Amino acid sequence: MLRRRVLAGLPVSALLASPALRAARAQSVSRVALLHLNDFHSRHEPIAASGATCRPGETCFGGSARIATAIAQAREAARADQRPALLLEAGDSFMGSLFFSHHEGLAEAAVQRAWGVQGFALGNHEFDRGPAVLARYIEAAGFPVLCANLDATAEPALAGRVLPTVTFRNGPARLVVVGLVTTDTPVISSPGDNLRFTDPAEAAERAVWAARREGPATVVLLSHLGFAEDERLAARVPGVDAIIGGHSHLRIAPPRLVDGPDRPVLIVQAGAFGRFLGRLDLDLAADGMVLHHAQAMAELDATLAEDAAVAAIVAEYAGPLEAVRRAVVGRLPEAFTLEGCREQPCAMGNFVAEAMRRAAGAEIGWMNGGGLRAGLPAGDVSRGDTLTAFPFGNTLARLTLRGDALRAALENGLSRLPEPNGRFPQLAGLRFRADASRPVGERAVEVEVEEAPGEWRPLDPARAYRIATNNFLRRGGDGYADFAERALEAVDDGPLLEEVVVRALGG
Repeated sequence: MLRRRVLAGLPVSALLASPALRAARAQSVSRVALLHLNDFHSRHEPIAASGATCRPGETCFGGSARIATAIAQAREAARADQRPALLLEAGDSFMGSLFFSHHEGLAEAAVQRAWGVQGFALGNHEFDRGPAVLARYIEAAGFPVLCANLDATAEPALAGRVLPTVTFRNGPARLVVVGLVTTDTPVISSPGDNLRFTDPAEAAERAVWAARREGPATVVLLSHLGFAEDERLAARVPGVDAIIGGHSHLRIAPPRLVDGPDRPVLIVQAGAFGRFLGRLDLDLAADGMVLHHAQAMAELDATLAEDAAVAAIVAEYAGPLEAVRRAVVGRLPEAFTLEGCREQPCAMGNFVAEAMRRAAGAEIGWMNGGGLRAGLPAGDVSRGDTLTAFPFGNTLARLTLRGDALRAALENGLSRLPEPNGRFPQLAGLRFRADASRPVGERAVEVEVEEAPGEWRPLDPARAYRIATNNFLRRGGDGYADFAERALEAVDDGPLLEEVVVRALGG
């Protein structure tokens, strides 16, 4: 029986400065500390709790230089506990700030090299700027970039550059790390036409078989599938010992323990934006099975000093960005956060959808929750804040859709409930009640359209409605095939979404 001791929610010092985890039992032949983070999203500078850039007087977390100190201290603590430490990252280092918008992955590669990343699983956002940008990042990275369920043989820029697995040895022990990415990537990102994303469970099964064929091994999935999919995979695939996850932006502490086909499987995840660093300690038997485990999860607040060398790297890449992001473009009486925006209407989503509706002269504004990447602060809002919140370069799009197709699109937006998902619709001029207990395709009830200010009428299946959205959704992104295939007319030539928001802010 796998035994555990959980050290979640400890102060930074307990994770990083002392050998707090218990000694292994005599029957273990190897001990390892897995340091992990995920969904960094280009947050090289400290963040507020909302994920936006931290302002004077706010409580600050993370930032590349502080993360570097945390990693160094965690490695030292692991050495004091006689545990080799591995640093693993579970995807989506790209996209989320001006650092990525301007440098397209080179800032992330430089910082990850300084951190000493030893294995990085591709996330969906690594494909946002296409294969050529990703290939340039991989060349700059210099550490293993992993994805076992990606077939890149038809894409010259990436063929042979992405590894399915990487193996680490500690005496007689072998630890095999397998990278996996969500199969939604072609829908929610821009990987181009030449890449094929295969079933992650089948890829994991092949990786486990290949690892075990060479002898005893411990198999860790470095997953950018999301927590719910990680749970399903853990229950289905034999031979998996642990899953270090990403994509869901969850802090999973204590570890989720799932009964797999032949062994219990540990699942952990370290939030998002560099606010947390996880440590998972494993005591391993001669056959690679996990005998005991212990977990710690540290929140990286301002009590942790910044690493000077990494701070210098960040400053170098920040240089060209300063003039752009300092300009004030508007004011807000209260901060907008992203809380709940992927599963229910939220204030920021309503604000953006209304701004889109007015800018396009449409009846309905329609934004996907996943297109909102950071909150906006109270008080002065800078260009940097808006670029961080809307980093994709999407433009305002207009389309006309009959009511029956509009309802089908709405059902797509509700199809993943109750799980949070980026396709959840943030709306203006359209309201509904959702029942997640009903079958997919039948969840929207009491759907109404605002015909005049304050005057709401039931959605008419035969009537044509003018919708303002972003070009990613208009072209079918996030599963909105009805926008792409059933539009009576469509135009994608609007201004950048960030500019629409700036205008709404008064800038």
